[in-house]
Amino acid sequence: MKAKYIFRLSLLAVLFLSIQENTLAQSQDIEQQIYVDEEECGCDLYFIDGIQKTHKGGKFGFKRYDGKVLTPNIYTYTDRFQNGYCKVSKNDSLCGIIDSTGKEIIPCEYQDLDYPKEGKIRFQKDNKYGFLDINNNVVIPNTYLAASSFFEGLAVVAVFIDSITVNYGFIDGNNNMVIQPKYQYAMPFVENYAVVKQYDRQGVIDKTGKEVLPIKYDFVSPMNKGLFWAYYDGGLALFNNKFKQLTPFIYQDANPVYSEELFPVMRDGKWGFVNKKGKEKIPCQYEMVSPFKEGRAMVMLGKRYGIIDKKGRYVLPIEYGPAGLRSNAYIYCDGLAMVEKGGKFGFVDVDGKVVVPLKYESAYHFAEGLAPVKLNEKWGFINTKGEVVIPFKFEIASFFENGRAEVYLSGKAHKINTKGQCVKNCKNFR
Repeated sequence: MKAKYIFRLSLLAVLFLSIQENTLAQSQDIEQQIYVDEEECGCDLYFIDGIQKTHKGGKFGFKRYDGKVLTPNIYTYTDRFQNGYCKVSKNDSLCGIIDSTGKEIIPCEYQDLDYPKEGKIRFQKDNKYGFLDINNNVVIPNTYLAASSFFEGLAVVAVFIDSITVNYGFIDGNNNMVIQPKYQYAMPFVENYAVVKQYDRQGVIDKTGKEVLPIKYDFVSPMNKGLFWAYYDGGLALFNNKFKQLTPFIYQDANPVYSEELFPVMRDGKWGFVNKKGKEKIPCQYEMVSPFKEGRAMVMLGKRYGIIDKKGRYVLPIEYGPAGLRSNAYIYCDGLAMVEKGGKFGFVDVDGKVVVPLKYESAYHFAEGLAPVKLNEKWGFINTKGEVVIPFKFEIASFFENGRAEVYLSGKAHKINTKGQCVKNCKNFR
């Protein structure tokens, strides 16, 4: 159990690596049909911020939605654009960063790079870490064994204390060591506090280096909306940012997703929910639960599935199947949740009313107002009223993302827009 909870909660914690904001802006509405025969499907060729990755001859580049080429196909690796920047590599070992105009603002000469954070870019060169500004000027020399990006004005760094001992401390933007390197391990600051480790025990410090939670716990999660979990004496307990213990150490597991003021928790092998005051609002009685979304959560009991509201009342009775174990089954997307019974798929609204009859052979969740569904061995797309918007003619279909879905027709992959028009690899599209 300990290993399981540590894995789940540690999803919140990233040490010495960038914690990036992966919010990707929705693409612009592309009215015209675009034909690009030389580009391939199946490799995330989406429009992000009006920019699309291109692929030819095993190399990548970028173009705008109006067809203007930003960079030719010269990179062996490219990430997706994030907040106007994208990491690229020309030889798979050294990387750089381009901006939304295609300009290489950081040349491809670094072993590792983070996206700009608080005006600085963490870089690795000659196996040491330092920081650049967005003009490729070194603002903090690469003298550190490891480093995180800057968060809340401070960055975690690792240094040799003696010939064999490595400790972790915190520097400010002027490279001043404001919290001395005396920890075996440290996480970046989140909500004014950081988790640190000494002698295989963890606690919490503030920005002055003061120990605000004793370093005595087996594991401590980063702060999350004023709450965090600590593992001690065989169990998890919830604390607030005043470091008041809100629950006993009785939980074996907890989902780090604090959604709609409720945490999924496990006690005695069963799942339920606690609120921000540590009160168990929905008893631990289920074999599985999802975080709440739009006031609803999926629950499983006796290997059957249903949906509850935030008071624990059944919106959808526990009598449905596993929906092919799809991750978004029974989770509301665009106001509807996909459900399955007897091998047939449909959709229910937030009151549990069947809006799209359970008649499809397969389905995926709604995205951007459309859901792929399968009928008579062919895939098409329906809207939230259950109306067929894109006919049933595909062998395979994905859900929409950034205005694009991937479909297979006569064994060939294509990209289509929300009108069903082919926008990529269209040579054999009929």
